[in-house]
Amino acid sequence: MSDELTVEATGETVGEAKWAALRELEQRYPGLDKSAVRFEVVSEGERGLLGVGYEPARVVAAVPEDAAEAAAVEDDTPAGDARALVARIVSALGLDARVDAREDDEAIVVTVSGPDVALLIGRHGQTIDAVQYLLNAVSHRTYGLERKEVVVDAAGYRERRRATLESMAVRAAERVLTTGEREELEPMTAVERKVVHLRLKEYEGVATSSEGTEPNRYVVVLPA
Repeated sequence: MSDELTVEATGETVGEAKWAALRELEQRYPGLDKSAVRFEVVSEGERGLLGVGYEPARVVAAVPEDAAEAAAVEDDTPAGDARALVARIVSALGLDARVDAREDDEAIVVTVSGPDVALLIGRHGQTIDAVQYLLNAVSHRTYGLERKEVVVDAAGYRERRRATLESMAVRAAERVLTTGEREELEPMTAVERKVVHLRLKEYEGVATSSEGTEPNRYVVVLPA
């Protein structure tokens, strides 16, 4: 049996103490498998009367050394860098979530899953879009022209966003056909602009182009 690494933490409740211990482990080992962590309750704590005699709950979180070492192995690929950064953001937000990353020919997709992902998405996707913007800025600075677009997704948000973009593109095309005037859409990432270009590629009577500079580059729909 392998040796174990331990972290002791406190909180107002046992649950809060466990969460604090788990967050510390994840900060040390961003790729740690949570299922490998074992908790021991040292003290359930005492609330006290009017604040007198208060004692915090105390727990010890233990993880096998081989599991921690496996999580600590550096993945210095662009996908590994992206996953590690999102994992740190998720941990800082106090979210109970798992972070995975995959890379294909066009983009790096970081997927966050868990019960708290709605907090990461935020109102109208503002939080997850901000995280995605941050990752692309870091990627651009680190990898320059060799960088790939980084997409951050959670709970299928990007697929819903795709449907919204396609609907927006079609409505814009219909207005262009009616008025005969070009129309500029909102600033989008390269991946989102591609969605619009592809949706309108076969749309008779209109053409599309991208204009502006990053991060405010946008799609223009114009008469063909």
